[in-house]
Amino acid sequence: MPDIAAPKKVGIAIIANDRVIDWLLPFLESYVATNSKIPLYLIPYDDNLTRTRHAAEVFGIEIADVDSAELDALARRLYPLNPGHRRRLRKFLALALPLDEVIYMDVDTIMLRDFSDVLGHVGNGKTEFLVACYCADYIYNSKHRKYDFLRDAFSFNDGFFVASRHILSLQDFYEVIAKDERIFHEVRQRGGLFAQPLTNFVVHRRGLKVACLPDCIPGASGESFYKTKKATFTPDGPLDSEGRRIYFCHWPGIIGLPRRRIFDGIWHEYARLAAERMRAQVPA
Repeated sequence: MPDIAAPKKVGIAIIANDRVIDWLLPFLESYVATNSKIPLYLIPYDDNLTRTRHAAEVFGIEIADVDSAELDALARRLYPLNPGHRRRLRKFLALALPLDEVIYMDVDTIMLRDFSDVLGHVGNGKTEFLVACYCADYIYNSKHRKYDFLRDAFSFNDGFFVASRHILSLQDFYEVIAKDERIFHEVRQRGGLFAQPLTNFVVHRRGLKVACLPDCIPGASGESFYKTKKATFTPDGPLDSEGRRIYFCHWPGIIGLPRRRIFDGIWHEYARLAAERMRAQVPA
């Protein structure tokens, strides 16, 4: 009998709870509109999940049952004075899902087109960790230049990434911190930052080959920031100022909900449709 390899298991992961339900519902509606053929896993941020569980039922998505005890212990160790925010590290449980490749996305995001061509690049020999684009902010302080493995590293926003647990695992986070916790605390940017410096530090310490969407997908844009002022809207999805395909829009650090920027109208339309779906309790 020929050795036929099993197909790769892929999926999308988010973390959420009832506190972010106003962000979760538009995200879910955008997922249904663009990517419902890719399984979606919702990782609980905490136990505040009454409305979240109802939304998961209505939209037909799975709430992931993953053990967070060891990761939560790491979060307490790294951030002992920040109990209200250290659960942000639970995004790394995306690497514990039974998937060969996972797209992680923060929930303050909407998906703008089919992500099928975003998958299949990690583990191809050239890319080991895929992000939207380069981002130097909110990661390290100036002391990172002391270290060869950080000085010229490709830094990124970790509100979106594509990874494989066969290349980057939760165990890598535990082992890197066990060995280099002192360096991490020396170089990490402070100021309400928790997961993003750690994601970068572990990826860079492991020496992974980081690529961005335009590197892997012809015609893709690395643009995703909600404050962008230039985009063209077409029936197939938005394009950036150079005519490249924008895949998603992310509202990191926003105070309040979207209002009058270029992608905010799309967000509000998804919010409206999601509210109607929830009232009608129509399965996706």
